[in-house]
Amino acid sequence: MGIQINISEEAVKLAAKKGDEAFVSLFTDEYRKVLNGPNGDSKIQELNEYQYFLLEFSIFKSEMDEGGFLQLIQNGYGPYIFRNPFAKYMRLMGVDGLSKLIYKAQKIYDTNKDDLETERTQEDFLAMYEQYDNMNELDDEFVTHEEKYVSTLAHYIDEHITDFANIIK
Repeated sequence: MGIQINISEEAVKLAAKKGDEAFVSLFTDEYRKVLNGPNGDSKIQELNEYQYFLLEFSIFKSEMDEGGFLQLIQNGYGPYIFRNPFAKYMRLMGVDGLSKLIYKAQKIYDTNKDDLETERTQEDFLAMYEQYDNMNELDDEFVTHEEKYVSTLAHYIDEHITDFANIIK
């Protein structure tokens, strides 16, 4: 049966008027509200695959906006992004460019996993940006196309809205 995520039609329309990022955030914010309630950890298993990977996108985007792939990995999200079919679901939702970007980063991650996941001081962490300049290039690619990725996801959600929430009139 899964989790019931209910969003009012009015909230959907308001978020859509505010733009693609607000529209996507409306859904992920609702997921977080449900998951932060009693028994939230066990409820994450009840999200359907589209809800789960949209929430994963939100976490991914937040980490990328703060410090890119290196920060994402240092904060422990490497396995979460690279060992889940996240890239596959981004492709299935039409965000092909992001899917390809994640696969490129995964190759670097797989080759250097032990070093990338080693706990570091702030100074040593900052030095990683010079050591892994190939990750910087991928970070730049994300920033360049981020708006397009969000827009593509927003349109996918709009076209398949019942996969993401129950819209209440």
